Amino acid sequence: MSAVATIPGIRPVAIKITCGVEAAERANQGWTVAATAIASGAEVAVWLTGEAVWFAVVGRQPDLELEYATPVAELVETVRSSGRIVVCTQCAARRKIVATDLINGATIAGAASFVEAVLRPQAQALIY
Repeated sequence: MSAVATIPGIRPVAIKITCGVEAAERANQGWTVAATAIASGAEVAVWLTGEAVWFAVVGRQPDLELEYATPVAELVETVRSSGRIVVCTQCAARRKIVATDLINGATIAGAASFVEAVLRPQAQALIY
């Protein structure tokens, strides 16, 4: 990723990614925006639902293999190391995913946590 100038007064961003390899460009866009927001100095939380939950599972992270796109593993690592990754409780349960299956730093939380995050003052929610 190229360096992006930090924007004064930048607000927190909650990005929900609702898809995986079945909508590779949309999923990649969500991760790209999250990593770019981190590079801009934003506080970032990525919330994973549906097939996107696999991005947070050790050994199961899909490779989107998109031409001209930063590899999704690099984007996930940027978010993991400087932001938050949260997996939907119900989505994890439907796929038999538990906390010990997740990459270091990722957590499982319910809809109430997402609502709390997006209702914070100045928060910006984006959904992919």
